[in-house]
Amino acid sequence: MKKRTVVILILLPIITALICICAGRMGIGPADVFKTFFGSKEISGNVRITVMNIRLPRILLGLLCGAGLSLAGCCFQGFFSNPLATPDTMGVAGGASFGAALGLLLGFDMIGVQILSFCMGLTAVFFTKAAASGREHGPAVLVISGIMVGALFSALVSLVKFLADSESQLPAITYWLMGSLGGTGYKKLALGAPIIIIGIIIIFLLRWRINLLALSEDELIASGTNVKLLRSLVVICATAMTASVISMCGQVGWVGLIVPHMCRLIWGQDNAKLIPASISIGASFMVVVDTLARSISAAEIPVSILTAIVGAPFFISLLNSKRRVIGL
Repeated sequence: MKKRTVVILILLPIITALICICAGRMGIGPADVFKTFFGSKEISGNVRITVMNIRLPRILLGLLCGAGLSLAGCCFQGFFSNPLATPDTMGVAGGASFGAALGLLLGFDMIGVQILSFCMGLTAVFFTKAAASGREHGPAVLVISGIMVGALFSALVSLVKFLADSESQLPAITYWLMGSLGGTGYKKLALGAPIIIIGIIIIFLLRWRINLLALSEDELIASGTNVKLLRSLVVICATAMTASVISMCGQVGWVGLIVPHMCRLIWGQDNAKLIPASISIGASFMVVVDTLARSISAAEIPVSILTAIVGAPFFISLLNSKRRVIGL
């Protein structure tokens, strides 16, 4: 990857975040934003609260969630050798959604909902691994197990919605499941951000090795690679990042599917280039989509609606592309 490209990928999320922190129904100039960051007394209290307490944590969450989901999607697609694999392939989305819905049903505060959601996401992954154990199994068996576990937890989510109070609890559960970065605070970030950051660092350091996952079993053994350790690290990091994202902002679809394919159009299949690109573009993409979600109408639009509106046309055009990027 050329130095100019590296610089662009580093600056893109930063510039995007600075632009988006100015945007919204209440427009704030770049100069006022910088003055707020440096603690200038010239800035009014409303501007300071809007920038530091509302938009900044939300944009930080958008950067982390976009980077985590797109990187998880990139990892799963490489791990399963399946360009249509998504971050919820291991059933983690269903498990995390059930945990959050259960927490809302039981009346937990948002921190409690976040913790329960994360724990149930990891529990779903444990069930997926357990269902595929006890035999010689490859990625295909894990995919099937993940689909079954995801279906089980989706049924449990439906059960929770059926039991929820239709006037108070059910709307909260339904809105959360649609995905939103609203109501983000530094406490929520403090719980979920370290997991995503650690996962990103580990996968980034392993980016050269992840290319080996596309090889056959015999070729992997011949290369001297500890196959079980490499696969375990990729799966654990990707699922932990996904569970953490879902626990903080609900289900956000398409990001882990769209962004890796967008990057493949430009950088090809080499994970050494694909992974940094997915981190940068995923973070920027999520911040832009969330800014649109909170800006284009008086009532905030759930993020997953906008990602689906962008994702569906993208994949339709991708399927018709002469380059056949997804191999269909």
